[in-house]
Amino acid sequence: MGFLSPWFLAAAALAGLPVYLHLLRRHQSEAQPFSSLMFFERRTQSSIKHRRLRHLLLLSLRIAMLLLLALVFANPFINRPVAGMVGNKLLVLVIDNSFSMRAGSRLADAKREALRVIESRNPSTRAQVMVLGPQLRALTAETQDTGELRQAVNSVAPGDARASFGEVARGVRSLAEAVSIPIEVHLFSDLQKSGMPASFQEMALPPNATLVLHPVAKEATPNWTVESVSAPAQVWDPKKARVQAVIAGFHTPAAARTVSLVVNGKSIATRSATVPASGRATVEFDSLDVPYGFSRCEVSIDSADTLPADDRFMFSVERSDPRRVLFIHEPNDTRSPLYYGSALASAAEGVFALEARSVDQASNLQPSQYAFVVLSDLPSLPPALEQSLLDYVRGGGSVFVAVGASAARRPRIPVFGESIQGVRNYTDSSQRFLTVGEADPTYPSLAKSDRWANVEFYFAAAADTTGARVVARLTDGTPLLAEKKLGEGRVLLFTSGLDNLTNDFPLHPIFVPFVEQTARYLSGMRQRIGSTVVDSFFELRADKDRAAGVEVVDPEGHRPLSLNEAATSSTFQLSKAGFYEMRLANGRHEVIGVNADRRESDLGVMSEDVLALWRGKQGPISQPAAAASLTQEPAKPFSLWWYFMLLLLAGAAAESLVSDRYLGKLREES
Repeated sequence: MGFLSPWFLAAAALAGLPVYLHLLRRHQSEAQPFSSLMFFERRTQSSIKHRRLRHLLLLSLRIAMLLLLALVFANPFINRPVAGMVGNKLLVLVIDNSFSMRAGSRLADAKREALRVIESRNPSTRAQVMVLGPQLRALTAETQDTGELRQAVNSVAPGDARASFGEVARGVRSLAEAVSIPIEVHLFSDLQKSGMPASFQEMALPPNATLVLHPVAKEATPNWTVESVSAPAQVWDPKKARVQAVIAGFHTPAAARTVSLVVNGKSIATRSATVPASGRATVEFDSLDVPYGFSRCEVSIDSADTLPADDRFMFSVERSDPRRVLFIHEPNDTRSPLYYGSALASAAEGVFALEARSVDQASNLQPSQYAFVVLSDLPSLPPALEQSLLDYVRGGGSVFVAVGASAARRPRIPVFGESIQGVRNYTDSSQRFLTVGEADPTYPSLAKSDRWANVEFYFAAAADTTGARVVARLTDGTPLLAEKKLGEGRVLLFTSGLDNLTNDFPLHPIFVPFVEQTARYLSGMRQRIGSTVVDSFFELRADKDRAAGVEVVDPEGHRPLSLNEAATSSTFQLSKAGFYEMRLANGRHEVIGVNADRRESDLGVMSEDVLALWRGKQGPISQPAAAASLTQEPAKPFSLWWYFMLLLLAGAAAESLVSDRYLGKLREES
């Protein structure tokens, strides 16, 4: 027996009040005539009879009423098993189907244990089956149908995602808000250590939930894996391409592993790697001989553990010819094409092929044959060539215009079309040079704008940038870099030269990424990725491609998008390991390799202390105790205050009757 509010029991001390009041009854005697009192000695009259309690029934009733009143407010209860109460709880069966559950027979063992729990439960107990991956997902509603529960357990398939035990607690907390009965959570998992969230507080369960663990792995299991691969997503010269792989061992002894580079199902190179105990080894392949188009590639190791699914790392490679870039310069300008061409070749690794031409040589060239065009310090252009460039830009092409000392002498900037309002020759002033004062880091060419601080500009043209977006200025406010839209294309203006005479920009390391990022931006070439992890999102369309449809083929050859999703979806979640093939809204085809998160390859388990803390009790996991909890009669607090209240009311009625008789006798005696 217990009391929910035991401090009210202190009021039981008031039971002495009726006793005290009964003893206060005054003794009254009648005076009798007597001749003289002179021979009597004065002394205090004492009468034991008058100290005795009278009307004991009334006294008892009053004491009992005070005691019952204290008990009512103390809210007493008893824990007692209630017949038929086994079904008055919700049984939640959570099966972990994360990537690590592919090791050995872990998933099969978890499903077999879940079926045993379903069969051994009381038939009146409601249950629900859930699967644990990146989120907690319900497979059934709350039901007593054993067949439906059994079918849901059998339908659980191995997944490729990473599990988080914080999702178990989050899902149970949401469920506890919807139901008022106790929840008994049975988790069937390998209890992988890497599945713990960053904060243990995220694993806290609600007060009305209890956790029963069914581990399918007792200790860490040795496992080797291809942890990561560094490979180019685009290849223009296969002999210059390099592939680097990291082979990792978790809880493993030192061992030698055979590493293979596979292209389109064919092994093209093999290396040997000695992996230290629970360590890592790096393997490098010095070429990547792939055919034109998309190739499905992977780095694999010889399988020697219980989780062969992570013994290969998949990635895709696209091979194409280099994109041509036209660089038009003055015949006597040899510095600009040298600096720009060297930066483009070293940064883009053969993505672009620069064709440097003088103005006379470029007169008969077609700009549409090039990814973009660079005009370096040109005072003027032949009218036919400038018109051809304008048509090229309006049709969607891009032109990069650099205004050096020669071009600044002219009143107008070719193709850009705006006037030059003056020149800024900083070497004639006391400052000698200026630096970049402000830059927009969101602009593609200025992604590393924090490294421009030491670049010295000796000369700049004060160009009219009306209608253009200025993305960089010098410290005196002179525009340095501005973009102007013309039709479907763009013109990017640089108000200084590409040589080392008007500035020392080509001599700084920042010049190389500036040239590369600008080239990719102007050519419309996006930085493609060859591989990613399971559950990442892939962009299917941009805002301008809303009207076009897309197509996705998953690793099993299925098309997971409905017709409506194919017409409206902006992104797609890559939920399986393997190669996805996609036709994007802009018409481009993509192939991407998707791999499981390699944190799942560490098959270490959570410590016993952590598991005990999670369950809210100390001691090891007890499978017999978990099984016993399914069949034993549960105890429920049963409140007794209502019964004491009825006794109090009955006592009050009895006290009223008895007190009426008592008062009647007093009136008769008086």
